[in-house]
Amino acid sequence: MLLSELLRRKVVSEAGASHGRVHDIRGELEGGRLRVTGLVCGSLGFLERYGVGTGGTGGAGQAKVHGHPAIPWERVVRVGAEIVVRD
Repeated sequence: MLLSELLRRKVVSEAGASHGRVHDIRGELEGGRLRVTGLVCGSLGFLERYGVGTGGTGGAGQAKVHGHPAIPWERVVRVGAEIVVRD
């Protein structure tokens, strides 16, 4: 699966509560490979994707400061038409 395939998918809890859609994906480089660490969802996630509400602009050698909590990847139960996460 490509990371771009996760974008705009609806995220719901096992109980059916909506978390919105995926607007951005967080990750870390480990040994030259990207490891997904979280999903940024909802309206605040949408604003953050475009740099609104962040403490930094990012850029060369400078990470963007995120102000919106991400859903940890460890909570993902299933990826299908919707992404289901543990409550």
